[in-house]
Parts: sequence; C-alpha cells; structure tokens
Amino acid sequence: MKHNLILFILIFAHMLPAMAESQKRTPASLKAMGAPNAPQVEIAWNRYYSYDEVMEIADRLQKAFPELVAVTSIGKSVQGRDLILLTVTNHQTGRAEAKPAMYIDGNIHSNEIQGTEVSLYTAWYLAESFGTVEWITDLLNRKAFYIVPSINPDARDYFIRRPNSPHSPRSGLLPRDDDGDGAIDEDGYDDLNGDGEIVQMRRLDKRGRWIADPQIPNLMIRVEADQKGKYELLGWEGIDNDNDGRINEDGPGYYDPNRNWGWNWQPDYVQRGADQYPFSIPENRAVAEFVTSHINIAGAQSYHNAGGMILRGPGAEEDEDLYKREDIEIYDFIAKRGEEMLPGYRYMVVGKDMYTVYGGELDWFYGARGILTFTNELWTSVDMFGQQDDDAGWFGRRRDTHRFDRLLLFGEGTVDWQTVEHPQYGEIEIGGFRKSWTRTAPSFLLEELCHRNMAFTLYHADQMPLLSIDTVSVTPLEGGIYQIDVVIGNQRLIPTRTQQDIGNGITPPDVVAIDGEDVDIIAGFFVKEPLYDEVAEQLYHPDSIRIETIPGNGKAQVRWLLAASGTVRITCRSQKGGVISEKYTF
Repeated sequence: MKHNLILFILIFAHMLPAMAESQKRTPASLKAMGAPNAPQVEIAWNRYYSYDEVMEIADRLQKAFPELVAVTSIGKSVQGRDLILLTVTNHQTGRAEAKPAMYIDGNIHSNEIQGTEVSLYTAWYLAESFGTVEWITDLLNRKAFYIVPSINPDARDYFIRRPNSPHSPRSGLLPRDDDGDGAIDEDGYDDLNGDGEIVQMRRLDKRGRWIADPQIPNLMIRVEADQKGKYELLGWEGIDNDNDGRINEDGPGYYDPNRNWGWNWQPDYVQRGADQYPFSIPENRAVAEFVTSHINIAGAQSYHNAGGMILRGPGAEEDEDLYKREDIEIYDFIAKRGEEMLPGYRYMVVGKDMYTVYGGELDWFYGARGILTFTNELWTSVDMFGQQDDDAGWFGRRRDTHRFDRLLLFGEGTVDWQTVEHPQYGEIEIGGFRKSWTRTAPSFLLEELCHRNMAFTLYHADQMPLLSIDTVSVTPLEGGIYQIDVVIGNQRLIPTRTQQDIGNGITPPDVVAIDGEDVDIIAGFFVKEPLYDEVAEQLYHPDSIRIETIPGNGKAQVRWLLAASGTVRITCRSQKGGVISEKYTF
C-alpha cells in the first residue's frame, strides 16, 4: 500500500508541468475559445451596476481596447454626472464620424435600469469579439456605435441606492413643485419599517373592496361588486409630510423625460410629465445636441422596460402621416426579424397599439432627424414560464409574477405583509413586490436579455447603408470626348437617406465626384432612368453630382463627359453611408 502511494506521488509530480502548461491561457487558445468566453475584461452580466461602477466598466473597456473603444461625455446631468459616451469602432479603418453610425441609449426612465446593462453589454461584446468573430470584425471595420448607457444617471442611482417601489422614480431629479404649495420635493415615499423597500399599504376595513388571494396571500385581489371585502388599499408606503391631507404627492421630480422631446410636444395639462418646454431637461438637450451634430447616425435604439415590445412611432395617432410608406416597409422588415430573435416580444406602434405619447424620443429621432429608430421594452412575462396567455388579463399576469417569485426566486421578490403603526392611518400592514422585481429581469435571466436585445440592434446596424462602386464604364465618343458612367450600389436594406430625411431636407444629399489631373469635365449628369437613358444635367459643379438617396439594396448612376483620357478618382460621399473612393485609368 505504501509502495503504491509513493508511486502515485511520483507519477503526479511528473504530470504537474504538463498540466500547468495545458492550462496556460495563450492568445491562440483564447481565440479558439471565443473572446466572450475568455474575456480580457471580466464583467458579471447577472447584476445591475451603480453609476460609479458603470464609469469603472467603461474605463476598463477603454484601457483594454484603446483601438476600439473611446470614452467621452456628451454633457452633464442635473446633479453634475457625466453622460458618458462609448464610441465603438475600429478606429484604424477610419474616424467614427466618417462611418454610418448606430446610436444607442438606455435608462431614460430612472426605474427602467436594465437598458444600461444592455447598452454596456453591447460595447463589451463588440470589443471582446473583434478579431475573433468575423461578422463583428467586419461590422466594426465599416460602422460605428455611439453608446450612452444611461441618459438619466442621477435618478438611476437614486433608484438603486434609495428606498423605492418598482415604479419610482420615473422622473429625473430636476426639482419641481408637484403639488403647488411652494415647497419642492417635500412629500415623497417613506420607508416605514426601514427595510429599504417601498411596498404597498393596506388597512382592515369591513367596507373595503379588497381581499388577499386565497392561493397567493401576498397578492391583493379586488372583490366582485356583490362580494364583501376585507381591506382598503392605501397606496405605496408614505406619510403626509407637509400636512396637506395627501400622501406621496411631491417626490423627486416630477416630469417624464420621454415626454419632453421637440416633436409634437404638448404642455403638461395635455401630456402629463411634459415639463416646461421642449428640451427643458438638460439630459435630453445634451442627447439632441449630440445627435444633431453627428449626421452620420443612420439608425438608433433606446431601451426601456417592461413588456416585451419592439416599438416604433408615431406616438400619437393624429401623427400617422409622419411616417412615410417606404420607411415603414423597412421598419416592418427589421422588426419582424426582431420578433424571431426576441421570443415573446411583439412589434407595435406606440400611438395605435398602446397609448398616446406626445414629445417622445422615438418621434423626435425620426421626425426631426429622419433616423429609423426603435424602442425595446425589455423583459416579458414569456421569460418567466416560456409562454404568454394573452387572455389572462392584468390579474392573471400578476398571479404568474407571484408564482414565478415563489417557484424560481424563492420569495426573494416580495415582502410579506407585516403590521406597522402609521402616524395618520394608525395600525396598517405593508407588503408586496420589492423594487427589484416585476419591472427588472432577475439576475439569472439578465445576460440572455442583454444578448438577445443586443443582437437585434446589431442586425439593425448591419442593415445601415453599405456602399460600393459597382461599375465604371468608359465609352469613347466623337471628337476625343469620353463618356464615363458610374454605378454606386447599396448592399444593405436601409437607404442613405430616408424619405423623411429627403422630404424635409434634414441632411445634405449624397455626392459622387470625379477629379484628376488634366481632366476637363464638359458636363455631369444624374441618370434618372438607366433603361431609357433618361438623364438630368447638373449645370453647377458638374464634377460633383448630387444624389437624393441610394436606395436600400439598390443603386444610383451618374455620368460625365470628359475632354481627355487619363487617371481619375471616383469618390462617393454620403453622410449616412460613409465615403468610398477608387482610381481608374482610361
């Protein structure tokens, strides 16, 4: 026995160097594993991050991938936090501003925090996959991503660090006198038992219209008209701090950052949360100024929650003529692809399928900037049990949410009802959902949510214009004149300018130019109909032919008459399609 033990020790000692060598994480072995599976920057995607942690992640990405990730700021929040921007592209293949760009933001509503994680995940995944995943590498060589993880960082931190309900605060933190009493933000929620949660209050009342669900005691259900109830619901935890007879009527804010954009804005008495005037909110104004100054942005995506939706505008049905037919066809195709990629998500039009939104971000991006833009409402009940009963109604979905908490979260998402003494109501009970449950995905499902939504946005980005010089043909004419025809192709679904852009002159037309030494340009033409050789001459600056748009999966043709042969350079400059250039000798 002793001899066998000694033999085993000797064999094991002999194997140690080989075992150590086999476990070295060499660059080649990492590449073989796939970069996201062996990342240079280790980040846990099963949790939510504070503002400081988001900043730290962005800094780590920039240091690890300086050739791909640049971190800057597009402005300051109300409380002075940077609205950080991660610009992700292969900077060695050209400046981000010279490439078609996808703009991404999240967390416009402070309690809808997971949009930040999806945005950060996108930057991380792109950087980690570059050089390993061919499709991602090609995407970053050709296109750029402008990613603002949170456009409401103050209130995001307020939601994470302070007692809140799942629905508070929706606002940003600009001080507002919501109840008109001359005091500001003086009557918000109160954590009555100091547990860090804001849950519901109930009180025994023989005339009450509510009872506890016999199957799920934490769930309150309303009795039928001919039934006797047991409880009166008193709203979310709070007291009457300003002695005006009301509770929780003047918390942080209140305004709705997604009702403050400069398209079809309506005053607060028409659209609750609109605030004082369009772009009165500094964070929104910073986004608008950035987007307006970066006309290479050809697509955009914002992340909200919850409900499992892929949304486009218009936000108001009376604005339905805003969205042009040709652009809607592109929206429809991309969104239908998204429904495949995001099980349980539904493609919807805000004003028609949900409710009216005036002054929304979606409509400003498309209406004022001509940018095809989606909003994804993250997290859906399908994620709980893999199916959704559309006929279940609000109560049925609420019951499923409690069942999921009991079966898969083991009660982590709710606070059991407990008795407390209320200064105005007397003895009451408090309980219900914690702020971390119902609107946000549980930790074990967060990474899948991030990846699927990122994949949808990357698909959209890939469909932004991809230009090529398809053909250059030279035809000798009489008198030493040469006719040069150039066909510029667009290999993707989205045109270089949307119909909304063209119709309102939002960005300049595309230009195809010719130049060369000792080249005498006699005339320049846009070929309107190649089949019938129908052309339109451009009398002014015939060397640079203006084109309204290069259609998706289509082409545009230009023509020049030159008085001499030689070498010329053909260059196509498109604000949203990038720049391509090649030399030709004839």
